[in-house]
Amino acid sequence: MFSSSRSSSTSTGYSPTASAGASLAEVESAKAYCSNLLKTYDSPSYTLLPFIPPSAQPAYLCIRAFNLEIARVADTTSNPTIATMRLQFWRDNVTRAFAGHPPKQPVSVLLAHVLDDLSARTNRSARMSKPWFLRVITAREQYLDNRPYTSLDALEKYAENTYSTLLYLTLSALPLSSITADHLASHIGKAAGIAAVLRGLPLIAFPPPPNHHSNSASVGGALETQRGKQGAVMLPLDVMAAAGVKQEDVLRQGAEAPGLKDAVFQVATRASDHLITAREMLKNLRAGQDVGHEFEHEGEEGHVYDERDASEPRGGGLGGQSREVEKAFGVLMPAVSTGLWLERLQKCDFDIFREELRRREWKLPWKAYFAHRRKVF
Repeated sequence: MFSSSRSSSTSTGYSPTASAGASLAEVESAKAYCSNLLKTYDSPSYTLLPFIPPSAQPAYLCIRAFNLEIARVADTTSNPTIATMRLQFWRDNVTRAFAGHPPKQPVSVLLAHVLDDLSARTNRSARMSKPWFLRVITAREQYLDNRPYTSLDALEKYAENTYSTLLYLTLSALPLSSITADHLASHIGKAAGIAAVLRGLPLIAFPPPPNHHSNSASVGGALETQRGKQGAVMLPLDVMAAAGVKQEDVLRQGAEAPGLKDAVFQVATRASDHLITAREMLKNLRAGQDVGHEFEHEGEEGHVYDERDASEPRGGGLGGQSREVEKAFGVLMPAVSTGLWLERLQKCDFDIFREELRRREWKLPWKAYFAHRRKVF
């Protein structure tokens, strides 16, 4: 890679009955809460909602809202002890939702509902993974104190355990169990997660006021007014060392810190490489070829596939793996939003502090429409 307006309606076009533990009104209220959360704090995910099959849209809203709630813990708590307690609260919420007894918290109510709905839609043959939800919490908890990633590989692992896992959860809500779809989701999620860390770097280095965790709004003013409030530089230590970047220089000089653009370029290149790999996999499948490499997470928890999955014919068109990718394509659309942001970063010459990098991407709605129509990203 490197060398339209939307209605605010919360309707998903799918109207299942309420789950046993909540009334229909409570479920609709929970959906509205999650939708508004995405609209406010995660506009790319909100924009991509229509590309998810209607029956899985409530699950998508729930999964993405859950991610935001966990990500915002650091912003909405005053010290690490309280933040840790808040994350335990969310672990308990997940456990109670999977047990069918969610607390009166919108994301938890919706989670219990989508679990019941998935079971009903599939005659109990499909389910979502509780350990995957807990994995997201644990991964974010590791970096709650904004400690730096020890290496680029450590950052990639974080992205796998957060953003890739969100895609796995959404695929399971379709439902779809496919090694090919999971493989693509792994690469796309890693790209999205790495890009998200880069996008948030200025906010961590120069923390804005509380409750400002958003990738939708411009933060240019906040960056200037918060210069005196030091934070941390969330770049991999090995990359910083190779580029000669020092945290104190970034906190003093911002975008002018020596080596910073080179370090951002190296990290962004890793994200771009994952998108390129996903595109090559898609191209190979459509040519009737093997994807080109093994799925490194096959055999891990949640990635054990039956013999049919492993022996699926590698045909083109709508057969075999290509059919699975067609079904999964809406879930894989973060490849489009991530690619657009990385292109914008390149146009900014990898100056991560540029204001326009935190503005809404006006091209995303129509770029996403054509990507989904043509099944390319």
